[in-house]
Amino acid sequence: MKRTFAVVLFILSTLSVSAVYGQQDDEAAARIRTREQLAALLEKTGAEMNVGFKQGQKQPFRYVGSLGAGLVNAESFEILINVTASDTIAFRIYPHYNKGYINVDKVKDRTGLMKSLLQLNDHTFLFWGADEGGDIFTGYTFTLESGFPQEAIRIVLLSIANSDKFVGEMRPFIDGTSAGKVK
Repeated sequence: MKRTFAVVLFILSTLSVSAVYGQQDDEAAARIRTREQLAALLEKTGAEMNVGFKQGQKQPFRYVGSLGAGLVNAESFEILINVTASDTIAFRIYPHYNKGYINVDKVKDRTGLMKSLLQLNDHTFLFWGADEGGDIFTGYTFTLESGFPQEAIRIVLLSIANSDKFVGEMRPFIDGTSAGKVK
C-alpha cells in the first residue's frame, strides 16, 4: 500500500514538474515572438521617425533608440523599450537636456519639478516619473493580454516628440531659465 502511494505520488509530482516546465517554455516562446514583432515594427516606424533602434547586447529583450530631429527644448530623447517576462512592453523615454539626464537631485527647484511632473501626469498622453537614480523619464506600458498592439505602439512612438514641449515647461525648475519655444 505504501509502495503504491509512493508510486502515485512520484507520478503526480513528475507530471506537475513537466507542466511547469512546459508553461515556462510557452512563456519564453511568447516573449521571443513579441520581441520579433516589436523588432519589425521598430524597423518600420523608426525609419519614419529617423530613429535607428538597436537590440540590447546585454539585454536581448531591450531596444534602444535616440530621437533628436525636430526638438526645440530637449537635446534628444533616449528611448528604451523592454519586452518583459510578465507579458508587457514597457517604454521609458529619457529626455537629454544640457548634455545629460534631468535628475531630480540636481535641478534648481526639486519641489517645483516634481509638482510639474505630477500635473503633467494629469493631462499628457505619456506618464512622467523618476527612476531609482532620480532621472526623469516619460513612459508607457502595454499589457499583451489581447495580443500584440501594433498600432497602439506605433502611436506611442510617433507621440514621443510631443513631449519636447513639456521639457520646455520644466526648464524654470531645471536651470532657472524661462521656458523655451513651445511647439
